[in-house]
Amino acid sequence: MNISPKGYDVLRIFSPTHVAYLDLTGSGNETSAHLEENGRITLMFMAFEGPPMIMRLYGTGRVILPSMPEWEELFQHFEPLPGARQIITVDVDAVKTSCGYSVPFYSYSGERMTLQKWATQKDEQQLAAYHREKNTTTMDGLVTPLGKQLLESDN
Repeated sequence: MNISPKGYDVLRIFSPTHVAYLDLTGSGNETSAHLEENGRITLMFMAFEGPPMIMRLYGTGRVILPSMPEWEELFQHFEPLPGARQIITVDVDAVKTSCGYSVPFYSYSGERMTLQKWATQKDEQQLAAYHREKNTTTMDGLVTPLGKQLLESDN
């Protein structure tokens, strides 16, 4: 199972069956490799305030890298954030809800700016070096789409 919580304003809904999110640089890159492996993805949303609710979007996903033709068209819908490394698109097959009765209440107090501060202190070469070190393979050795691209550019 791949669990990757997101922050910031990175989700876009393009139609009832097509969504995407801007994926930022992180210490791993599991989602993209799992999409390459079998294409399946689930996005989960939970209500931390108000009535309890969990909603999941089930579908097939695809990784869009900055070097791909689709990048510019999709990226224009997002606020440019430091460290943006890929866009994950999802063709939604099913939407299901569940009660969420055990989800605790949390109060939102703001976004953490740590990732953006870290990414703005890096230039393109430093970010690429970090991607090469941390984002080319998963913890179980699957090569990510970003990793494939970096390996091809090395040859």
